[in-house]
Amino acid sequence: MELVGRLTTASNATFLATLGETEVVYKPIAGERPLWDFPDGNLAHREVASYLVSEALGWSVVPKTWLGDGPHGPGMIQRWVHADESVEPVTIVPEGEIPSGYLRVSDGFDEHDRVVSLVHEDTPELRRMAVFDAITNNADRKGGHVLPVAGGRRYGCDHGLTFHDEPKLRTVLWGWQGLGFSEEEISGIRTVHAGLSGPLGRALAAYLSGGEVEALGLRCERLLSEGAFPRPGYDRHVIPWPPF
Repeated sequence: MELVGRLTTASNATFLATLGETEVVYKPIAGERPLWDFPDGNLAHREVASYLVSEALGWSVVPKTWLGDGPHGPGMIQRWVHADESVEPVTIVPEGEIPSGYLRVSDGFDEHDRVVSLVHEDTPELRRMAVFDAITNNADRKGGHVLPVAGGRRYGCDHGLTFHDEPKLRTVLWGWQGLGFSEEEISGIRTVHAGLSGPLGRALAAYLSGGEVEALGLRCERLLSEGAFPRPGYDRHVIPWPPF
């Protein structure tokens, strides 16, 4: 592995690197900041677990991710995605000016005290990501963690804050709250739930605690029982800060 440079906007040590001709993101475990509500030195494992769930769903929400060694020790390695910066799957717009094909999430004020709206695309690709976040209990789906690529494809990144055994869902993708799942989405949730008693469960056990795997199963059961996108709770923060 050869380091190309450090991504200075990341909260944890994050590097762009190359493995042969392949560009990757490298996050050494030694560079993870301690968090009060997640175990130390465990974020890389959660990123790999997120990839395993993404693959089980069959939706390729998460780029290929694995644990490996690098110049700063073991850590998460993920295929680098070249995002199309001309596209904004999640954005801020003036109040009342929601673009066609977008859903409003919430309102707020900009630096000039003008009312603005947080909005995101209404597409099957982004819906799948929202379902994935509900399954994995993603506590950090910021706007910048949605990577648009050509052809409408959307990848998610930065999945270290996932799989907590307590409700932690914090996301900018609340536009479908309360809406029923599609048959494809229900099928995906069922596939993950069924896999927990087989190869998927055994693979996740290498990266998550037994309680976290059990909580994952319970979330799948609840999502299937309700048959709809979760609604934000009122007893905790439900949008990550900052949202971008």
